Amino acid sequence: MRSTLVGMASKDAIMLDVEGREVRLSSPAKLYFPELGLTKLDIAHYVMAVAPGMLAALRDRPTTMERWPGGVVEGTVMATGQGSGGDAFYQKRAPRGTPEWVQQVTITFPSGRTARTVAPADAATLVWMVNLGTLRFHAWPVRAADTDLVDQLRIDLDPQPGTDFVDAARASHELRKVLGDVGLVGFPKTSGGRGLHVYAPVESMSFIDARHATIAIGRELARRMPDAVTMDWWKEERGSRIFVDFNQMARDRLMASAYSIRPTSAARVSAPLEWDEVDHVSPDDFTVPSMLERYAHRGDVWASYADAEPGDPATALEWYLRDEEAGEGEMPYPPEYPKMEGEPMRVQPSRARHIDDEGA
Repeated sequence: MRSTLVGMASKDAIMLDVEGREVRLSSPAKLYFPELGLTKLDIAHYVMAVAPGMLAALRDRPTTMERWPGGVVEGTVMATGQGSGGDAFYQKRAPRGTPEWVQQVTITFPSGRTARTVAPADAATLVWMVNLGTLRFHAWPVRAADTDLVDQLRIDLDPQPGTDFVDAARASHELRKVLGDVGLVGFPKTSGGRGLHVYAPVESMSFIDARHATIAIGRELARRMPDAVTMDWWKEERGSRIFVDFNQMARDRLMASAYSIRPTSAARVSAPLEWDEVDHVSPDDFTVPSMLERYAHRGDVWASYADAEPGDPATALEWYLRDEEAGEGEMPYPPEYPKMEGEPMRVQPSRARHIDDEGA
């Protein structure tokens, strides 16, 4: 791949040849990670270098862009919600002026509203997204062919205060066994933060079934490691344990895809791992510069995911029904969701007790 300067009238932009397609990159010299001296062009080159691995995770998947157009600099403010101001923000809808060659698909939000969003089909699209300031790529667990059918379970092992990556790594090995017991194969990666993600390819299923399967798997993991793992949605009940964030399988929830860059001064990335690496690495080991070296040496360590046989989720769903019959059914949905069938009250336990006391 090569880059060439645009004509004299556009000195602040270059054209990148990305697999035969020219993609414009504005402000290539803008510092995106000042402490490392990484520019916007450096980020584009990083994405081009790891594009095969990124596309294995993103291709044909509706993808929300986490945009940092000014770079990761001191004082940058992330927009916290619809209508709130911020220098960085999430973009779910394909922006006006999206090139015709950029694949788009229609997605449906929990509210029932729909939108056209980007579903990357090639490396040129990834670089075009970088030109918009995209650092983290948040792909849905569905494909463009049918955006209502989930084809991968995503289990988020989220360290709570008093725990760290080492605890998440320890839990991941037991999780691997639980997945094996339901006939699924897990693929681990760092989150880019302190946590671990484990993905498992599955036969097509609905979002609700995918969430229920994840809840059942998480409950079993928590039973096997009660002092180390929790499924409690309310923070006040979690303690110093690894939280299995089952709501990451709810429709339109965001998880950073493999090779995405976390907006930290160190430019950490979400790194695919092999299972025998999990106990011997730290999230700090994986940054834009180190991943370039790792990828050049080893390629995509998740390459076998593409050939993995999708697992049958039936056993996990049977576990969910078993637990439901025993009194452990539906769990709270994210706060922005409409009230869902069978869902318990969205009131933290201490608040619920206070309400009960007042009613008594």
